Amino acid sequence: MLRIEHLTKVFGEKIAVDDLSLHIMPGEIYGFIGHNGAGKTTTLRSVVGIQQFDGGEVTINGISIKEDPLACKRMLAYIPDNPDLYEFMTGIKYLNFIADIFEVGAEARQARIRDYADRFELTAELAQPIAAYSHGMRQKLAIVAAWLHEPRLIVMDEPFVGLDPKASRLLKDMMREVCDGGGAIFFSTHVLEVAEKLCDKVAVIKKGRLVRSGTVEEVKGDDSLEDAFLELEGQR
Repeated sequence: MLRIEHLTKVFGEKIAVDDLSLHIMPGEIYGFIGHNGAGKTTTLRSVVGIQQFDGGEVTINGISIKEDPLACKRMLAYIPDNPDLYEFMTGIKYLNFIADIFEVGAEARQARIRDYADRFELTAELAQPIAAYSHGMRQKLAIVAAWLHEPRLIVMDEPFVGLDPKASRLLKDMMREVCDGGGAIFFSTHVLEVAEKLCDKVAVIKKGRLVRSGTVEEVKGDDSLEDAFLELEGQR
């Protein structure tokens, strides 16, 4: 589904991501773990084609994000850690705008908006301008928008920040639904508990370099990662 091969990104003299390689398979919820500033967001932005990278390759279903970014973006959805939504729009106008971009038909979009907005108890707020939304409501709207075109790959940066416990549980269920249907999830977190309970596999990044990847049990069983996990525990 997603192949990251020798990804490298440099800002000035700083190597933000250093020769990173990861493979996320269909059906996997893959957690990307690291402390703040480790290179998680830079990696995710590079993967989805928002940010140019200096070396390596990223492919989605065998298609290069560099060579055919539009084809890749049709297959994926990205939710940043602080969704930048059009505040002058109402919630429903924003969702229809996103559905138009991805050419989601009228019947399908109506059904999906109704389903996901009801799940997040957001339906009554869709007529309100996004400027009036709380952070949690904006996060929920961004999630609904991301799911509208039924992407095969969903990439998220700290998606549970700002969500209440009920919405967090719902998002976890929706992530599993995507993977059960043959899709894949790649998301960043610095909260170990989330990774332990939710992920099929995880990767630990530190100072831009991959420390270890595998199942949670495999990664936590590696004594060489003790310092990295202690740093993460300190941020919880």
